[in-house]
Amino acid sequence: MAETILSIEHLKKEYDGKPVLDDVSLKVKKGEVIVIVGPSGCGKSTLLRCINALEPIQGGEIRLHGEPIGSSPKQLATLRQKIGMVFQSYELFPHLTVMENIILAPTKVQKRTKADAQTEARTLLSRVGLADRADSYPRQLSGGQKQRIAIVRALCMHPEILLFDEVTAALDPEMVHEVLQVLLDLAEQGRTMLIVTHEMQFARAVADRILFLDDANIVADAAPEVFFDTPVSERAKNFLSTFTFERKNKNSQDAALRV
Repeated sequence: MAETILSIEHLKKEYDGKPVLDDVSLKVKKGEVIVIVGPSGCGKSTLLRCINALEPIQGGEIRLHGEPIGSSPKQLATLRQKIGMVFQSYELFPHLTVMENIILAPTKVQKRTKADAQTEARTLLSRVGLADRADSYPRQLSGGQKQRIAIVRALCMHPEILLFDEVTAALDPEMVHEVLQVLLDLAEQGRTMLIVTHEMQFARAVADRILFLDDANIVADAAPEVFFDTPVSERAKNFLSTFTFERKNKNSQDAALRV
């Protein structure tokens, strides 16, 4: 049985006294792909930001390999090497080339040689179909290309866990597929991932577990076939009803995503 590498116990997060996450508990096993869905404002992105210590919490505990996540600068630097995060807005430095964006953290934070980091960056760029873009600047890239570069940048730090926060939300529809394909490839490699997305067919194709958040808590935690086909929560049923037409007319998308 795979080991639990991340555990969240009774997590509480508030904004101006209003609970955004209230008594949330979760265990993540090595190699597991967990997709987090739910209505806007339910705390999906906040949960990821709390895991990576980008947001302070008001209660509970987050543990990595059984050790509480600390808050000192040194502890946070170590944490963010072990838990990588890819954002909706790419967060690429506009004045740096693709290669410079990717190797910045490995050389500055991990003290790896420039040659070593560049070699790995080129390998990863090839895997996402962007080997010819190493010397380009972010302004010269499409949204889908920028997002794939952001994923490569996270991978180059060798994280144990990858967090993806609505990474297709800012993309044009034709660019969504290329980014989702990269995530599917990572899942097939056995990467441990938590993915916030509104792409329901993709969620069904990639997830080991679906978490449905609503009213500041996890309302459902189930295998994708259970969550989508026989949801036990009325709130989950109502949420999924929004996507019924799309799901019925994209029966081939699971296969298409894997082409």
